[in-house]
Amino acid sequence: MSTAAKSFNGNLKKALAGLRRINLEGLRWKVFDAKGQVLGRLASHISTVIQGKDKPTYTPYREDGDMCIVVNAKDVCVTGRKLTDKFYRWHTGYVGHLKERSLKDQMAKDPTEVIRKAVLRMLPRNKLRDDRDRKLRIFAGDEHPFGDRPLEPYVMPPRKVREMRPRLRRAMIRAQKKAEQQQLGATDTRKGRKKEEIIKTEMSSRAHLSFTFNIKCSFFQWKSSCSNK
Repeated sequence: MSTAAKSFNGNLKKALAGLRRINLEGLRWKVFDAKGQVLGRLASHISTVIQGKDKPTYTPYREDGDMCIVVNAKDVCVTGRKLTDKFYRWHTGYVGHLKERSLKDQMAKDPTEVIRKAVLRMLPRNKLRDDRDRKLRIFAGDEHPFGDRPLEPYVMPPRKVREMRPRLRRAMIRAQKKAEQQQLGATDTRKGRKKEEIIKTEMSSRAHLSFTFNIKCSFFQWKSSCSNK
């Protein structure tokens, strides 16, 4: 037993189960870090490596896949509301014993099974499925008993995230246009009110001038009439 296996604090028997049945000669040991990775994207890359599809010598009927070690399974992410809306269902064999468990409960119980189920359901259902399952080693934390192996960290490609979904983007654009129209309407009403106030002041000033002009005219007429007498 290697020193890395001796220093491993987890279930060593489960971690090394079925390893003797695998021909490890010429295999690469890929390490996947699941921290912050989306479950579906991570599972698709693992299934590609575990089937050997990343090699030019891939053939569907041969088992040429590499060993896949997944660490930090407890920190895997999901999108949307899958944490509460996704359920795993199974039947015990008894009448009416259909069991189900949400993804949130499964993550709390055993997060390694979440990644294992996601990867196995992406593999073809044939006689090579069990051999490929043995090549998949998943650990909840960052410790594993394969430190003495020639490990190669697998670099996940950058995720292309859309800024916003088209429907939500259209709704946001409509809301922005509506807000702009409301602002323009408010500014127009303010301008109209200002114009009305200006017109009123002009009218009042004109009325005042005409009133004073009429008074002056009447005064001069009265004065001229008095002088004529």
